[in-house]
Amino acid sequence: MRVGFVVNPIAGMGGRVGLKGTDDAVDEARALGAEPRVPARAVAALTALRERAPDVELLTWGGVMGEAEARAAGFDPVVVGEPAGRADGPGTDGPSPDDGAAAETTADAETTADDTRAAVAAFVDRDVDLVLFVGGDGTAVDVAAALEARGASVPMLGVPAGVKVFSPVFGVTPAAAGHVAAAFTETEAREVVDLDEAAYRRGEVTTRLHALVRVPVAEELQAAKQLAGGTVEGVADGFADDVEPGVTYVLGPGGTLQAVKRALGFEGTPLGVDVWRDGEVLVRDGSAAEILAALGDRNVVVVSPIGGQGFVLGRGNQQLSPAVLRRSTVEVVASRRKLDGLGVLRVDTGDPAVDASLRGWRRVRTGRFERRMMEVV
Repeated sequence: MRVGFVVNPIAGMGGRVGLKGTDDAVDEARALGAEPRVPARAVAALTALRERAPDVELLTWGGVMGEAEARAAGFDPVVVGEPAGRADGPGTDGPSPDDGAAAETTADAETTADDTRAAVAAFVDRDVDLVLFVGGDGTAVDVAAALEARGASVPMLGVPAGVKVFSPVFGVTPAAAGHVAAAFTETEAREVVDLDEAAYRRGEVTTRLHALVRVPVAEELQAAKQLAGGTVEGVADGFADDVEPGVTYVLGPGGTLQAVKRALGFEGTPLGVDVWRDGEVLVRDGSAAEILAALGDRNVVVVSPIGGQGFVLGRGNQQLSPAVLRRSTVEVVASRRKLDGLGVLRVDTGDPAVDASLRGWRRVRTGRFERRMMEVV
């Protein structure tokens, strides 16, 4: 099998610092101290791919757009091109440096959507069986556009690394994406959608369908996001009744949590994370660093799953960083109707140890007094 592998090195950088996305906000994210989260996720996906399919032929784009991560995962990739802004490094269609090390690059190397599209076009021209990409919904749009421009029916599969990741073309985790890439035998049509990030930062959810693409068929793919239905007033009132003095509550994004915030007496940030303790809002729409600084001796992170997908951490709430989660307990709240559409809950924080600590069976508040047991995987 021949796989074309491309990385968007800036994907997801805005999440930890509370920007809710990285489109047109890279400089702001860096100024706020954001660090790339893509390399580790890319290596995890490729490691899983190599374990399941050691003989796969990996074609990739140079430097931080795939080559560096491929070598870190133990591959000797065929580098078919370079980012337009990169003047050094290996040439196209040839071997990489003699010492086998990845070409020197930096996480701040300037890359663009045009680089992603050029990489995909090169993969198509070399008859790959799959385009495996690392990024978020915006990257998915770029990959789909390049496939369409070439008139190609090559399937695509995403390694989730963006802030939102709404499109159902991604593996549920980086490792799951690698497993799917290694073993798929069938494909199906799925939607590529993206949000208007400027509107998203204002608290508005505006989605657009960009393409229908072929995606491997597998249980380890995430579903399309669904909007929650039914009332959440009972959930919110029950939570407000049970708050404890001196406890710091870190309240995640989403409609259910917005109802919880109102029950606590304040108008929260619909798509951001707010911190509340003893009747006072300590942080509004906080970054990971701001949230961490506001924590007290006892902390509770409160989240609600994404309808249709089941993610409670790692999608749209990267401000809830592993450092925050290690100092907190986690409470999940959701309407019964939302849970009815979910088989399991999912976590993908980027920290394997934190993810492992969160997995297992958990009581989810579904009403003023009611709870339901749900498995977190």
